[in-house]
This record gives sequence, structure tokens and C-alpha cells, in this order.
Amino acid sequence: MIPARTHNPHMTRADHDLIPEAALAWHRAGKGAALATVIETWGSAPRQAGSQLAISGDGEMTGSVSGGCVEGAVITEALDALDDRKSRILTFGVSDETAFAAGLACGGTIRVLVEPVGEGAEALPEPLLESLTAARAAPRALAIVTTPSTWERRLVPPGQDPATDARFKSDRSGMEEDGRFIAIHNPPLRLIVIGAVHIAQPLLAIARTCGYAPTLVEPRAAFGSAARFPGETILDDWPDEALARLQPDARTAIVTLTHDPKLDDPAIRFALTSPAFYLGCLGSTRTHARRVERLTEAGFTPDQIAKIRAPVGLNIGARSPAEIAVSIMAQITETLRT
Repeated sequence: MIPARTHNPHMTRADHDLIPEAALAWHRAGKGAALATVIETWGSAPRQAGSQLAISGDGEMTGSVSGGCVEGAVITEALDALDDRKSRILTFGVSDETAFAAGLACGGTIRVLVEPVGEGAEALPEPLLESLTAARAAPRALAIVTTPSTWERRLVPPGQDPATDARFKSDRSGMEEDGRFIAIHNPPLRLIVIGAVHIAQPLLAIARTCGYAPTLVEPRAAFGSAARFPGETILDDWPDEALARLQPDARTAIVTLTHDPKLDDPAIRFALTSPAFYLGCLGSTRTHARRVERLTEAGFTPDQIAKIRAPVGLNIGARSPAEIAVSIMAQITETLRT
């Protein structure tokens, strides 16, 4: 096996998503920390349930619960929570009279859970936060289930609770009818790109912005150089060997870009038997017709072959590599969310 040319090819989280980790680090540094989490939304609220903001005792912050609308008020409540060691649930909305006061100018309503980290009967225990961050680093799916009426909290992995499992599958945190708030922490979404062509450069950047952990697979050293893709995870393995190493799951999208059947076809054959939620392949309609012939001869069924999105990307008239990358990422998003 040829090693990766850059760093470890395992899933990593973007810095802006390391919110529980920041809260734990601030707490351990003696600064104090609180964690704010959106638990419910109505209307056109800008952030979905599960969105988080970490606040240190020094007023540092990372993350967001409203895109800026109510962060100031949440920080004030978080600092108060660090003093009284009590968790609280805040409700923010907007009315005609308070449209430009602390509220949601977009017209929505959100409820935010604010929890001080550390000591206190209502606080978020350090060992629980430590276990969560360890699972996220693994990475391993895990949920925190909080009952605000008693402030009981427990960690729930997949396979232990039907309601939690349903939320793992939908990747949506939220309140249950029984009053529990289930905060889902799934491993990062992944994008595996086969072929270090020009389109791959903006595609990897856009994918990372959208929260994916991208990996580039390119056995041709001249194409997949660190100079062309600085800081990216690049695997030199043959595509099917790389996919066997990466083990794509139901939170993985795969895109082939080489136009070369010797490289694309092994990846496609592997991807079609994997749980990956998306497989897109660059090439014209004629190129794809020949691809279908080869896959049919290899024994793949029409239903399996129909999983391929080709020509790859939404039809938005894209021409440049960056525009094509946008169309691909838009189609991946559409497939994931609809």
C-alpha cells in the first residue's frame, strides 16, 4: 500500500465545528465554559436544532446559535450561568414591536439551552463532555440526551434507543414528545474524489466549506502533487484499493473525475456495492453509455447502475471548473437532503 502524500486520511472536523472541544479546553484551562445549543426552532430561524455556541468565562466564543441575531444575549446568560452554575432554556423571537431589538429579524423563533460546564447539579458534567469529544475524535456516532425537567443527561450510542436511532439516520437533533432533547453528533460527512483534475481543486474547497471531510485519490503523482493541492489529504493508492481503505459509509459521497476507465471503473464498481449515499461520474452522455455497457458486462444490474449520477452535477449551465464544482456540490446536497 502506498501511503498518503499528506496527512492522515481519516475523517477530520473543520475547525469551526470543534465547539464541544473548545468548551472542554476552556474549562480545563480554568477559564470556565458554557455550551449553548439550539433545541427547537419555529418559522424562518437561521440555525437548525443542534447548532452550538461555546462561550468561555473570558467572553471568547466559537460557533453560532442564530447567525448573530441573539448571540449577545446568549453570551450574557452564559456568563450568568457560570456564576450561578445553573442551566437554563432561553426563548428568542421577534414581534412587530421588537423587530430590531434582541431577537430574530428574519421572523423566526428559537429556544436555546445554555449549560455551564463542570460542577453543579444542573451543569454539564466534565466527564460527559470528555466522553463526547473522544467519540467525535474517533470518529464515532454518539448522542447526548438531556431531560430539562430533571437535568438528567446521558450518552446514547446507536442501537440503544429507537428515537435516537431515528435522529441518527436523519442527522437531525431535536425535542421529543416526552420532553427529551436529543443532540446528535454524527461523524463528519465525507467526500472522496477520484482524479486530481482541475475540477477537483474547487470541489475539495467547496466540500470543506459545506462541512465535508474530503479525500483525493490519485495514483498519478504528477496530477496529485501537494503543490497543486496544498494541505489536502491525497492517497496514491489505486482507486478501488483506496476505497477499500477508506470504507465509504452512508455519510460518504464519491465523485469520479478522471475520464479514464482504468481509474474510474474500479472506483465505480467498488462504490456501487458500498453504502455511499452519492456516486457521481464526470463524462458526456456518450461516455456514460459506454460506462453502462462495461458495468453490465461486469454483472451489475440496471438498478445498481441507476445509482450513478452522470453526467455529474445539476444542469445549471456550468462551464468553468469552479462552476462545475458548484453544480456537483449542489447535486450532492440535493441527494443528501431530499
